[in-house]
Amino acid sequence: MKDHPTFVVGDVHGHRDELADALRDAGLVDDGDNWIGADAHLWFLGDFVDRGPDGVGAIDLVRSLQRQASSSGGFVDSLLGNHEILLLGMHRFGDTPVPADAAGAGRSFARSWAVNGGQRSDQDALTGEHIEWLTSRPVVAVAADHLLVHSDTLEYLDWGDTVEQINEAVEEVLAGHDLAQWWDLWRRMTTRFAFRGPEGAEAAEELLAQLGGERVVHGHSVIADQVGVHPVELDAPHLYAGGKALGIDAGLFAGGPCLVVELPYQPS
Repeated sequence: MKDHPTFVVGDVHGHRDELADALRDAGLVDDGDNWIGADAHLWFLGDFVDRGPDGVGAIDLVRSLQRQASSSGGFVDSLLGNHEILLLGMHRFGDTPVPADAAGAGRSFARSWAVNGGQRSDQDALTGEHIEWLTSRPVVAVAADHLLVHSDTLEYLDWGDTVEQINEAVEEVLAGHDLAQWWDLWRRMTTRFAFRGPEGAEAAEELLAQLGGERVVHGHSVIADQVGVHPVELDAPHLYAGGKALGIDAGLFAGGPCLVVELPYQPS
């Protein structure tokens, strides 16, 4: 039995005010967007930016809550999503082409950023403090006996055999200036659907056996695409792969709700 409530939030994609409203409804922030969650733990699974009007504003809100929660016995943190890597890659490399000997040769962060909902206002608002904070976020975590990842992929295992190894490997890439390595990181983080289909439960169990936890929790892939409804019809996360995977991205950018999910999730 865990001694504090634990919540997870999926892809925000620039909808800072909707995020604040959802956290308020969950009893974690007050009307001034200040932390009132006491000793609760709150994890974000990445993709604060792109597609919506205020991605950096969403990051600022989370960083503020992180500071406030730590002073009241709570905990707030975030994983890095593929869109954060895209934002940072655009900032660092712009339209420099990916080297000819790398996967994605000739492409650029600038082009991918533009076609994936990149917002000029986010680039303009990005500061050195934002970059330092983002590049030091983990990409994998275990919380409340759940394995938290942004993307529903097994690609994480290519960076290491443990949570610590994976996070250290990614942080090393982000600390460097190797465009090919950055692009490979972005490319791998965009893969998805590893836990769907008849072999999905086995894939989830492989990831859990290697990294820990009883269930994988991820964002990245919009629930509506999997269950065949419009995002506005969603009101809950999606438990699948024999109960081994929980998708929490309800497609906020497409009109779906911002889900704040308490772990362990029990479907009604």
